[in-house]
Amino acid sequence: PPAFDRGYTTQAARANEFNVNLAHVEAVVSGARVRGRLALQGGTSVQANYAGEPTIGAVSGPDLARHLQEAYVGYQINDRLWVDAGIFFSTMGAEGWISSDNLTYTRSLVADYSPYYSSGVRAVFQATPRLVARIDLINGWQNISETNTDKAIGTRIDFAPRDGVTWSHYLYVGTETLGRMRVFTGVSTVAAVTPKVKLEAEFDVGQLGEAAGGGTDAWMGGVLAARFMLTPRFALVARGERYEDADQVIIVTGGPDGFKATGGSLGLDFAPGDGFMWRTELRTLSADSPLFDDRDAFTGRSKTNLVLVTAFTLRL
Repeated sequence: PPAFDRGYTTQAARANEFNVNLAHVEAVVSGARVRGRLALQGGTSVQANYAGEPTIGAVSGPDLARHLQEAYVGYQINDRLWVDAGIFFSTMGAEGWISSDNLTYTRSLVADYSPYYSSGVRAVFQATPRLVARIDLINGWQNISETNTDKAIGTRIDFAPRDGVTWSHYLYVGTETLGRMRVFTGVSTVAAVTPKVKLEAEFDVGQLGEAAGGGTDAWMGGVLAARFMLTPRFALVARGERYEDADQVIIVTGGPDGFKATGGSLGLDFAPGDGFMWRTELRTLSADSPLFDDRDAFTGRSKTNLVLVTAFTLRL
C-alpha cells in the first residue's frame, strides 16, 4: 500500500516539529462469553500511519479509517478459544501501536514499517497457560478496506518458558496487487532479566514474490532494546537497530541503493504516579546514503538525522 511505499525522509523531518503522536478514547465490553473494544484516535502519527488506506467508494479511505484504532466484537467458543471480527491490532512484532506500552517512546523502524493493524477475523487459542496461538484471516497488509479478491493469513505463537520471558514467532502471507505474493516473518523475545532490567529483541525478514519480467524483492530489520530501572520512578531506556530495504519494497527513496540505516536511541522515563508518565528520548539514524531532509544544507539531504522528543502520557 502507498502508506509503506514512501520515503522515510518526510517522516524524519516531521519528527523535528511539534506533534501530537497519539490520543485515544475507548469503550470495552467484557462478559461471560463476549468481548469487544471500540477505540477512537487522533494525531499526526495517526495521519501518517493510515495515509495508504485504500478508498473504496465514497466513504472509506484514510479520512475515516485513521480514527478507528480498534473496532471488534468477539465470542468465546470454549474455555480456550476466542473468535473476534472487525479491526484489531496485527500479529506482528514486539512493539505495539500504543507507544506507552513499549520499552522506548519512539517506535523502531521494524515496527513502523510493518502493519500495526488488520481487519478481518481472528481466532486466539490458549493451548496451555504458557502457550497462545493466533491465526487471522484478513484483508491484507495493513488495510481495512479490501484491495483485491484475495485474503491474507497472519499467525502468531507466544510461548512463556518461565515468568517474565516470552518468545514469539509471527508470519504473514498474502497476495498483493499484480499477483505478487508477500511473505513476512519474524521472531522476538521479551525478557525480564532481573526485577530492574528488561530486554527486548526482534528480527524480521520479508519477501515480495516475482513480478512479470522481474525477480523477487526482499527487506530485513532488527532491533535490540533495554530498560534499566534506576529507581522505582525513573528508568533509563536504550535501543539499537538496523533496517535494510535495498529493493525499496517498503521504503521508496528513489535512489540506487534503497534504504539502509542504523539507529540508536537513549531515553529517560519518569513515572511520578499511577497513570502518568513523562518520557524524553534522543534518537539518531545514520543512513548509507543521504536520505534525510536537511533544511540547513545546500543539498537538502543528509546521511544522519537527530531527533529529541519529550512526551507526557496520561491514562485514565
